[in-house]
Order: sequence, then C-alpha cells, then structure tokens
Amino acid sequence: MIQAFLQAFGGTLVAILDIFLVVLAAGFLMRRKVITQTVIDGLSAATVVVFLPCLIFSSVVKSLDPAHQPLWWIIPLSAIIMAGAGLGLGWLLFRRELPEKQNMLPLACMQNSGYMVLPIGLKLFPEQFDTFALYTFLFVLGMNPVLWSVGKRLITHGESVRFIWKQWVTPPVVASLLAIAIALSGTVRFLPATVLGAVQLMGNAAVPAATFVLGAVLGSIAFQIRPYWADALRVIGIKLFALPMLTILALHLLGLAQGPSLLGKFILIEAAVAPATNLMIQVRHYGGDVPKIGSLMLLAYALNLFTLPLWLGLWDILVLP
Repeated sequence: MIQAFLQAFGGTLVAILDIFLVVLAAGFLMRRKVITQTVIDGLSAATVVVFLPCLIFSSVVKSLDPAHQPLWWIIPLSAIIMAGAGLGLGWLLFRRELPEKQNMLPLACMQNSGYMVLPIGLKLFPEQFDTFALYTFLFVLGMNPVLWSVGKRLITHGESVRFIWKQWVTPPVVASLLAIAIALSGTVRFLPATVLGAVQLMGNAAVPAATFVLGAVLGSIAFQIRPYWADALRVIGIKLFALPMLTILALHLLGLAQGPSLLGKFILIEAAVAPATNLMIQVRHYGGDVPKIGSLMLLAYALNLFTLPLWLGLWDILVLP
C-alpha cells in the first residue's frame, strides 16, 4: 500500500516538474528583461486568436468519432458538471462579497484541463496515452466553452454583472462550436488533409506558448499573498482539496473505483490540477486584476506540486484489490 502511494506520488511529481521548469525559465527571462512586455503581449494575443483555436479545432475534428464513441458526451458533460460544482462551492464561500470578488470563482473551479494534464498523462500512462489523450480532448470539449465564456466573463470583468454578448464570443469558443458541428455532422471527411495539417501545425504551438506566457506574466509581477490570504484559502480549499475529494466520492458511487481504471484516474487528475493557464492569458489580453490573479495562481501551482501527487497516491490505495 505504501509502495503504491510512493510510486504514484513520485511519478506525478516528476511529470509536473517538467512543466514548472518552462514556467520558471520564462519567469526568469522576464525578470532579467531578456523578454520584454511587448513580446509577451504579442505572444499572448497570438495564443488566444490563433494557436489555441487551431489546437481546439484540430484536436476535436480528429478525435471525436460519434459512430465509435456513442457515449462520448459523458466526458464533456463531466467537465461541465465539475465546473458547475466548483462554481457552486465558490458562490457559497464568496456570496457575501459578490459581484466584487466574482473573479475568484473561475480560479476555484476551472482547471488546466489540457496543458497540464496531457504531459502528466504521457509520463504516467505511456502505453495508454492515445486513450488518455482522447479523454483529455473530450473533457476540453466541455470545459473550453465554459472557460472562454463564463470564465472569461467572471475573471476579466469582476466589477460588472452587465451582460454584453460580444464579450462571450471569443476565437476559442467559435473554434469549439465549429469543430463540434463538423464532427457530429460527418463533414470532416470533406476537409482537405493539407488544411487540417496546417491547422494542426499552428495548434502545436498553443501548449508551449501558453505555458511560456504564464511563466513570463508571473515572473513580471510582485508575488503578494498577504493582502489576499483570505481569498487564497477559499480558492485553494475548493480547487485543490474539495473538488478532488468530491470527485473521488462520485467515482466510488459510479463504480469507477472498483479496480484499475484509466477513466477514473483521468477524471481525478482533471479535478485535482491547478487553475487553467488560459485564465491568466484572459486577464492579460482582455483586462483584469493581474497582480491578484497571478499571485493566487502562482500559489496554486506551487501547492499543486504536492497536492496532485497526494490525491493520485490516495487513489491508488483506494482502488487496490
């Protein structure tokens, strides 16, 4: 039992450290002024407008096959349910301070569902990575529209609750809806392979670009957690502790914790990872409280180095035959 826990803890820790090395390198270059703010602003805009929509489109049209995956919709639905549960918990803890602190809600419930999860899956499940990657894309299918509509609205305009529909229509949302429509209609076969190849080529830049932007932005701000400690405790408590705990309970009730289950472990990883890097990109690109969001996100990622391996280690103990 102890050996299983240590193996899961150590393997996950190594996988996360790979991502943190990129973040730390970007932050170091930013603080040393090797990278300028103008460069980061341009890279952030290119990620939101070009790289990320291309990644979403190419991943969905290539991976979603309704004929062979009749229950594919369960995974994106679980993403929406998970985000809704986190929003509900966030509302309970921040309800007396809304709408002033509604920008805290996305940090508490919207995770790094692709950028962080994919490299972890490659490290932990190399022989099952194709299946793991498919799960990831389907989960992102449900999370991205929420992240780039509700998440963007809350985190970039926390001082206002006025609905402006144009603020909800972003390139990633358009790419998500278009790709789903093409996959479900079967018209993907009419898309030229060269076009899909070009889109995928551009999408390959999204993960490293977004990770680098996150590190550069965090490296450019002064880390101050003392003014935000009360908010930090609530956000971290929901994202890194309450959601994974509730997810384990739900997986047990659904029978996905009765033995080794890639799907069960995948859903737990999604529940336990740190907030989405795209939240930081949204704040940089569309406006928001950069110092506060950056400080809380940096704290969440630092703690996630240990909380994610902890949850996976506990999961391996729970599913032992």
